[in-house]
Amino acid sequence: MKIEIKEKINKLLDSVKLKRTEPRRTILEALLRANKPQTADEIIIAIGDESPNKVTVYRTLESLVGAGLVHRAFIDERSQRYELADKCTEHQCHPHFVCTDCGQTHCMTQVTVPMATSPPAGFVIHRQQVRLEGLCPSCGNTGNRQDNSKTVDNTPLPD
Repeated sequence: MKIEIKEKINKLLDSVKLKRTEPRRTILEALLRANKPQTADEIIIAIGDESPNKVTVYRTLESLVGAGLVHRAFIDERSQRYELADKCTEHQCHPHFVCTDCGQTHCMTQVTVPMATSPPAGFVIHRQQVRLEGLCPSCGNTGNRQDNSKTVDNTPLPD
């Protein structure tokens, strides 16, 4: 583990008063390096041979979620995806883009979405998550797509 990454992980754990255990460190490192939402299985693969067992990974992820360091990005085909919570607020997270062709997930931190307001009577919004779907640049450039792209601020979004 590089010194800068190790220091950042230690600061994150210290900020929420969690012990610096090896499972927490390796999981946070995997999420830092991935730079996009990951399933527990993807985290295990990224850690490699030194990975804690699956139960430990799930328990550690839940402790990191409970501490506010990690959040559940969304559920994708019955798989929960996790990412660092540093780009989210308590009530809203940046949008995520899921390619409907290759299945890759991308953080869309440059896209802003207003917080939903005025819910119908009886509904209380606790948190807002936005998931965009379409074709990523790699899949959209294959020539096999229909051009149904949308733009934000006159900047084309990746299909």
